[in-house]
Amino acid sequence: MKIPSSFLTILLLFGTILIKAQNGPTPVAVFAQKIAKEKAPQIIDARSAEEFALNHINGAIYLSPNDADYEQKLKSFNSNKSVFVYSIGNGRSAVLAKDLRNRGFQEVYELEGGIGSWVGAGNAIFTNADKPLSKNAYDQLVASNKVVLVDVGSKYCGACKKVKPVLEELRQKYGTSLKIVELNLENDPDLIASLKTVTAFPYLIIYQDGKPVLKKAGIKDLSQELNQVLDKAL
Repeated sequence: MKIPSSFLTILLLFGTILIKAQNGPTPVAVFAQKIAKEKAPQIIDARSAEEFALNHINGAIYLSPNDADYEQKLKSFNSNKSVFVYSIGNGRSAVLAKDLRNRGFQEVYELEGGIGSWVGAGNAIFTNADKPLSKNAYDQLVASNKVVLVDVGSKYCGACKKVKPVLEELRQKYGTSLKIVELNLENDPDLIASLKTVTAFPYLIIYQDGKPVLKKAGIKDLSQELNQVLDKAL
């Protein structure tokens, strides 16, 4: 009997989603959709307790394999239901996700890009942000300066710290002709969400005459790419 091609396509799609859930990070759109379908989603924040206290995805529970009560806390989770895990990048969440799978959890979804991608996609979080930069003030900064470099990250992000020396070099090179704005998850979550462009931390944006001319996630070739764009703009 010949199997309809449409049925094979559905099977292939289902298999791809299942493999991704079990073996690699899940894109933020899929992650959010699956959480929305759960009546009481099991969401785990794999960062530190301090980070969790400052901000986290709504409904998330802090859990770290390094804590003394890890085994006890783990008993409160249902291994037969989906579990959603995130951190800043994929380091701590990957360790936790792997441990959950090894313990028999059936569906473990690890957020690709971490909480940065979640906020960057405009999804809501709980936050204790203090004196954030408003969207109106941000727009004014972009509009009133010929060239603006925006650095988006978190003070708990290891890779984000490697951006700071690069920014200092750019300050020395371009002086006041370059406006640098630094946003972080701890103070500016709503503003970061409103940009609807951040996919991971760190994330860099260069505006020229009010329009973005560079959007870059990560630190690979960062100094080279920033200098190339800024040399042309300035």
